[in-house]
Amino acid sequence: MKYVDVDKIYQNLPLEKIPWNSETPPDALVELVQSGKVRPCKTIDLGCGAGNYAIYLAGQGFEVTGVDSSPTAVKIATENAQKRGVRCRFIVADLLGDLHEVKETFDFGYDWEFLHHIFPEDREKYVKNVYNLLKPGAQYLSVCFSEKDQQFDGKGKFRKTQLETTLYFSSESEIRDLFSPYFVIKELKTIEINTKFASHNVIYSFSERR
Repeated sequence: MKYVDVDKIYQNLPLEKIPWNSETPPDALVELVQSGKVRPCKTIDLGCGAGNYAIYLAGQGFEVTGVDSSPTAVKIATENAQKRGVRCRFIVADLLGDLHEVKETFDFGYDWEFLHHIFPEDREKYVKNVYNLLKPGAQYLSVCFSEKDQQFDGKGKFRKTQLETTLYFSSESEIRDLFSPYFVIKELKTIEINTKFASHNVIYSFSERR
């Protein structure tokens, strides 16, 4: 199975038509910040897209680096940050590659609705990369679609979207098995979130790097 060229999506679709592009930061991320569970620190946004959540965190005092494989998304994110008057850094890099473009390590990392774009055979490589990007004891938030979700026909582990992307819908046990060798899981649960066009059941994982 091949991955769709996400850069083409950013080139050809206006942002308001891209389902995962939301200017409003998600409640679960806001709650982590407002509760003080995650305090301002060096942060990496994994699969940052147009940079909306990185910009939100920068406005809260975080020092944020966003990474995305799409040069178009990174260009949009850089422009968005400049317009909002916040300082963020955005880097074009493949999160399944060697990540030589990223020269630092971070205290907090998160992927929001990114992991379900990565197929199971590539997830070990991805999680090792996340591990290597984070300092020991760093916090990590991951949110991806649950197999219990009813969207996109509501059945099957692999489901195709209207944008022709293929998503993988996980179980809690899969996520636990994936992260446990590298992270101490503090919270793992299925929650409901509202996205631009639908509500979804997602698996929420909050952990610390070993």
